[in-house]
Order: sequence, then C-alpha cells, then structure tokens
Amino acid sequence: MKTALIALAMTSALALAACNPLEVGPVGNASVPEPRKPVDLGRYVGTWYEQGRYEASFQKGCEGVTAQYAAKPDGTVSVVNSCRQGSPTGPVRSADASARVVDGSNGAKLKVTFFWPIQGDYWVLDRADDYSWAIVGEPSGRYLWLLTRSRQISPKQYAALVSRAQALGYDTTLVRRTQQ
Repeated sequence: MKTALIALAMTSALALAACNPLEVGPVGNASVPEPRKPVDLGRYVGTWYEQGRYEASFQKGCEGVTAQYAAKPDGTVSVVNSCRQGSPTGPVRSADASARVVDGSNGAKLKVTFFWPIQGDYWVLDRADDYSWAIVGEPSGRYLWLLTRSRQISPKQYAALVSRAQALGYDTTLVRRTQQ
C-alpha cells in the first residue's frame, strides 16, 4: 500500500520523500531560503495546477497534475493530489493527505502526512500577492513545484515563474514542464 501511495503522490508529496530514503535526487538548491511571505490559508486553499517541477520517482509519468486544498474544522488542511498518467488525458491517479501549519511560520510552512506517522515539509517559498501563483519547496532543495491557479498559462508567465525560482537559488535546468 505504501508503494502505491508513493506512485500516486503529486505536488505536495514532500512527505513521501522522507519515506523513501533510497530516492535521492540531485540537490537543486543547496541553500533553500526561508519562505518569503506569510500565507493566509483561507486564500491558499482551493485548486492549484502544477506548471513545472523537479522530477521525482513518485511523479514519473504524471501530467495534468493538480493539488486541491481544503480547510478542515480542526484547523488542519485536507490535500488531494491528482495526476493523469502518461498524458493530460490519461487515467487519473490521486493521493489524499492531511497537512498542519507549523507554529511560528506565518502559515508558510506545513507538515504534510500521506500516511501516519511520516510527515514531510511543504514550504510556500514565494507567492503572488493575489495568490495566482506559488513556488513550493522544502529544506533539502531536492524538490520544487511551480503552481498556478490557472490550468493554462502563457510562455511569458511560465518563464517568469522559472525566473523567480532561479532568483530563489534553484537550478532551473532541473525543472520539468508539466503538461496541462
């Protein structure tokens, strides 16, 4: 079952990296910065579309990647990550998780759990003031996600996201564009 979850995990699957010590990708940022802005979870919840990522084994073959966040009454956040296997029209795969805000992080750091007791870090490193895009990573520098509220974005918008990730210290030659 754990292997199946690893195969299905998407955007906020940082938690799974901690579960699989054999998966050690290249470090794309040796000095991951602290998150730049506070995050209002009320504005962050909803659907995000992955525009680019550092490739990880648990996302191999994933296109049309989305992450759906919803606030729960107990203050945690439900997470449903989905992708389409092989192409933007392929069969849907999904993984459910729960996240909690890290105390003292201004809402910008979450601990995500796909299966108890394993938790992973999810850092909203930067975001648009209107929450139209976000750049997400974690402390090791091995994982990076470029997210937007829009399924389709222009080449200029994509280039701006990649440029912002580069300004945050990421090796953008490792970014893989996600088909939406």
